[in-house]
Amino acid sequence: MKSLWDDSEAARYKGDLAQRVYTSRLLGRDPSLVLHGGGNTSVKVRQKNLLGEEEDILYVKGSGWDLATIEEGGFAPVRMKHLLGLAKLESLSDPQMVNELKTQMTLASAPSPSVETILHAILPYKYVDHTHADAAIAITNTANGREKIEAIYGDSVVIIPYIMPGFDLARVCAEKFSAEAGSQTIGMVLMNHGVFSFGATARESYERTISLIDRAEQYLRERGVWQNPIPPIEPDNRPQGKTLATLRKELSEVAGFPVIMTVHNDSRSLGFARREDVGQISQQGPATPDHSIRTKRLPLVGRDVQAYAEAYKKYFATYAATAKEQKTILDPAPRAILDPELGMCAIGRNAKAAAIVADIYSHTMDVIEAGTGLGGYQALPAKDIFDVEYWDLEQAKLRKAGKPPMFQGEIALVTGAASGIGKACVDALLRRGAAVVGLDVNPAIEQLHKRLDFCGISCDITDDKAIEAALEKTVRAFGGLDILILNAGIFPGGCRIEGLESEQWRRVMAVNLDANLTLMRECHPLLKLAPNGGRVVAIGSKNVPAPGPGAAAYSASKAALNQLMRVAALEWGGDGIRINSLHPNAVFDTGIWTEEVLQSRAQHYGLTVEQYKKKNVLGVEVTSHEVAELAAEMCGPLFAKTTAAQVPVDGGNERVI
Repeated sequence: MKSLWDDSEAARYKGDLAQRVYTSRLLGRDPSLVLHGGGNTSVKVRQKNLLGEEEDILYVKGSGWDLATIEEGGFAPVRMKHLLGLAKLESLSDPQMVNELKTQMTLASAPSPSVETILHAILPYKYVDHTHADAAIAITNTANGREKIEAIYGDSVVIIPYIMPGFDLARVCAEKFSAEAGSQTIGMVLMNHGVFSFGATARESYERTISLIDRAEQYLRERGVWQNPIPPIEPDNRPQGKTLATLRKELSEVAGFPVIMTVHNDSRSLGFARREDVGQISQQGPATPDHSIRTKRLPLVGRDVQAYAEAYKKYFATYAATAKEQKTILDPAPRAILDPELGMCAIGRNAKAAAIVADIYSHTMDVIEAGTGLGGYQALPAKDIFDVEYWDLEQAKLRKAGKPPMFQGEIALVTGAASGIGKACVDALLRRGAAVVGLDVNPAIEQLHKRLDFCGISCDITDDKAIEAALEKTVRAFGGLDILILNAGIFPGGCRIEGLESEQWRRVMAVNLDANLTLMRECHPLLKLAPNGGRVVAIGSKNVPAPGPGAAAYSASKAALNQLMRVAALEWGGDGIRINSLHPNAVFDTGIWTEEVLQSRAQHYGLTVEQYKKKNVLGVEVTSHEVAELAAEMCGPLFAKTTAAQVPVDGGNERVI
């Protein structure tokens, strides 16, 4: 491991706190040191308060911030005098500690201080770094890990036995550090937890971290158990859509809520899942307590979710009384599945949570294999895992989070998603917590959103093979399908029947009708497996109840789609799938309505453009956003008992009324 310190880059960070930001970001660049908010850093400064009094302040990383992107505002300023006083107490409950930390901040708007704030305070150094380095964890997570750590570091570190993060850990560290630290001490190793380093400057503390971790990596390399080349493995690319959707449904039933499941069939994941001993080495627990907090539960080998759930409950049966006392519920659903065909499946309440599980377990595989190569991987005992998973501070966070978004853990697919109503539907569903897949013939769909809960696929929906490939990608990306928005369509230029070419007729029917039949047929097995029941919304048209001259192909295709919707409602109701139609009219913020077309149509009626846009009973303009909002709501609980409905979104059209 090499230092990333750069003098010219560091020079741009002026002041103690800015230097703290710089080296924190250096640590955050390396996922083998910290992952998704893991680890924490601090700096002690002296500054004046509003009364002109000098105070010693600890700036410690705040809750919710990631070291890779942290800013000065991501550090919580806490009064040192009070922290050092707290460290002398005989006992302090976690809720009391959190309260004391918050009440001693000098900035009310700052994030909540880390639970390890007191530990940072008692270390007699200006800068303190804490990482969960994979290499160090791999060594500590073995049967004689302490002896190995002593052999590697000698008197350059103080070794602390595993203690759950919080006040007790700080108190023990204070006692052992004062008793054992010497002139050679540059760090502290917390067994099964991580590494601390410290120094008088940000650079010194950071480079001591790098030095300590490099020594651990060298130890592992010398024994041939670290970062060995992974032989390429050809993944099984046969269609697995229904298998994956079935697995996701079973996981959701065990968890008690819909989940997102992502599939990772890279060589690293497949190689680990195909180890002969994977059933034994993968079931011993997380690499660190922080990884347990973020991933929850142990991994499952194979696909028997129900059997795993029962085993998990039995595993923690000893602590059921504690769970009841804390008013927590044992959620026995795994957060990672290892399968020789699929590789590694990561499960979470949403796409971000699933991504965190995937990243953490990818590093956990490295830790487990290295620990196994050193003579046997050994994680924390079940009691320690339970205490961290059902920590009252973690439970408080969950309770504070409140009601989840409407579609959290659910997956939606929208066609014609690159613009207009389709794009607005994507946004409406994302706002409600869904993971969304957008299909469009326009390649721009692939860059529509850069976020974990969106997948844009360039797809010609008139190509059956392209649809099959898109659905397979959808299921591999998120685990299944719950919501289908049939929006894609074309509106050719006005043409009377006597001039309508057969090719134009067939093209309109292919996009507006035939493609939707294919989508419905291919999506049905997936929608049938939706944990909360499948939902379909077809974007129809005012032309269904009130066709206009010059739009024979468009009107006929939309009317046929509407009839297809009604038949599907009859056939799919028994599968728990509901399907409804929206009939918008005169939605002018879509691609077909250019300024030229608007001017022409307004002049035809003797109106201004603004008057033409509101040419309806209510005198209002209808936008893509408003159509999309109703489409999203039709997939929610308000319409839970509605199917085969046709709802106009047109401001009131006299011909329809």
